[in-house]
Amino acid sequence: QVQVVESGGGLVPAGGSLRLSCSASGRAFSMYNMAWYRQAPGKQREFVATITWNKRQTLYADSVKGRFTISRDNATDTVYLQMNNLKPEDTAIYYCNIQQYWGQGTQVTVSS
Repeated sequence: QVQVVESGGGLVPAGGSLRLSCSASGRAFSMYNMAWYRQAPGKQREFVATITWNKRQTLYADSVKGRFTISRDNATDTVYLQMNNLKPEDTAIYYCNIQQYWGQGTQVTVSS
């Protein structure tokens, strides 16, 4: 049974940092791209960042470029999202995505 579990969310003041983690189990995911999405209250889920299976390429939404960094550890099928200089508009539930699999999300709240 495949499981995708996010962690690391929380409440931080504007300008603060958080590091999200997403671990996958149940099958090997080291050969697949991994991604982060987020959904703010009343809004649609949106793309945040993605990383290729070999770590050679990353892609970011314009809104987070220069502030967020995605990385992965293929030995443990874990993907990370380092979020710096957080803004209130980054408040959302953050989801990890690997192929058709999604985690349950982790809440990030940035206070102004």
